[in-house]
Amino acid sequence: MTKTEKKILEEIIRVDHAGERGAIKIYEGQLLALKTFKHDEELRRKIEEMKEHEAEHLNFFDKEIQKRNIKPTKLLPVWDLLGVALGFGTAMLGKKAAMLCTASVEEVIDDHYKNQTYKLKEDEKALKEKIIKFREDELHHKNIAYEEGATKEGFYGFLDKVIKTSSKIAITISEKI
Repeated sequence: MTKTEKKILEEIIRVDHAGERGAIKIYEGQLLALKTFKHDEELRRKIEEMKEHEAEHLNFFDKEIQKRNIKPTKLLPVWDLLGVALGFGTAMLGKKAAMLCTASVEEVIDDHYKNQTYKLKEDEKALKEKIIKFREDELHHKNIAYEEGATKEGFYGFLDKVIKTSSKIAITISEKI
């Protein structure tokens, strides 16, 4: 493996680790709002189910970080705080905003994971297969979000742009730092 290929591999694992942890923090923020202020049991169950998938993803990338001796992003505490705040805020805005948050993030992750599969070589076939599987899970979450009322009309279109732009910035930073 060349030095460049090693760097790309480290960036992929570092950013995916941060992203899966970020997804869990978003869901934790949403669940906090739903358990303390909003009390929507059906939405709470759907979010808890999606959070379980993210925990499976995070567990995989936790092991990859340790196995390959890769340093996680230095900004994990910041991403944790922002993730919880984003989740809490969108859930407080209501079901449409909470579901849009999932849809917006998953649309960014869809492209992100797809692009990563092109960067991985044959010697990383197992990692590539996991990323493909996780991408399918994320697309399923996006579909659930739209089935549950996510919309981009009016204010939600602005919220979509903010969430997507923030997600792309976090990805770019987490790859490097």
